[in-house]
Amino acid sequence: MITDFRGKTAFITGGASGIGLGMARAFGRAGMNVALADIDDAAAKASAERLASEQIKAVPIHCDVTERSGIRAAALEAVAAFGKIHVVCNNAGVAVGGPLGTVSERDWDWILDVNLKGVIYGVETFFPLIRSHGEGGHIVNTASMAGMIAPAGMEPYTATKFAVVAMSEGWAQQLAPVNIGVSVLCPGFVRTRIHESGRARQEKYGGKGEADALGGGSSEAAQMVMSGIDPDIVGARVLEAVNAGELYIFTHPQMREFVAMRFQNILAAFSTAAESETLKAVKEWAPVAPRPAVTPP
Repeated sequence: MITDFRGKTAFITGGASGIGLGMARAFGRAGMNVALADIDDAAAKASAERLASEQIKAVPIHCDVTERSGIRAAALEAVAAFGKIHVVCNNAGVAVGGPLGTVSERDWDWILDVNLKGVIYGVETFFPLIRSHGEGGHIVNTASMAGMIAPAGMEPYTATKFAVVAMSEGWAQQLAPVNIGVSVLCPGFVRTRIHESGRARQEKYGGKGEADALGGGSSEAAQMVMSGIDPDIVGARVLEAVNAGELYIFTHPQMREFVAMRFQNILAAFSTAAESETLKAVKEWAPVAPRPAVTPP
């Protein structure tokens, strides 16, 4: 964990805009250096200059999170700029959705590579660097309320976000013994450009000309995104949660009832299983293993 942020460094993917920039501003105001890792070089440069005008020391770094080698190169650049890395925010993300059977193979590859593998590559690249300096640190993985509930038509997106929640829960157990905290950020609607994520789509996934699966700026989803809360509020909430060592970071407490409804349905299914005539044939159950506390290699 980390509670004294002054003079330390945060590395943030998708840091040039939206929630990433909000986190950069929050950590920068707390006295941290900030590495803005983004696939959009022009946006990262402009955001770094904007933060500099706010007396926040930030550097733009090119980073394509779909390439493990790209994250490693970005990590080395951040270390060269600031030395030790203490906070890592695996935040870069895209959105794809649509009726069953309409999501293309390239869409699936794109969202899995960015939202899922990008987080994996970030954690696997940075946790040894944080562990090596022995000063503790924190990893924040951006999921979504779509990692807690599953709206119909958003299965590619929710698949990645549920996975990020689950991985973060496991990594939190593994990294606690080496003084590295883990949080998973699950925001509701935030004023970002997630509905226009195709603007930075790589050529191997169809390029920038590929239409956004959420329908572009006139869609209902776009309107909901643009009516969301300010990314700077989300950034401040993340700083607050990291300081407190929270595992789950929620930004929309009014959405609690939707999560509660899901878990009520799950618990009801366990009650149904307990009354199952079929399961009464089981004479002896294997013991339930305790939650492991695994130290990373």
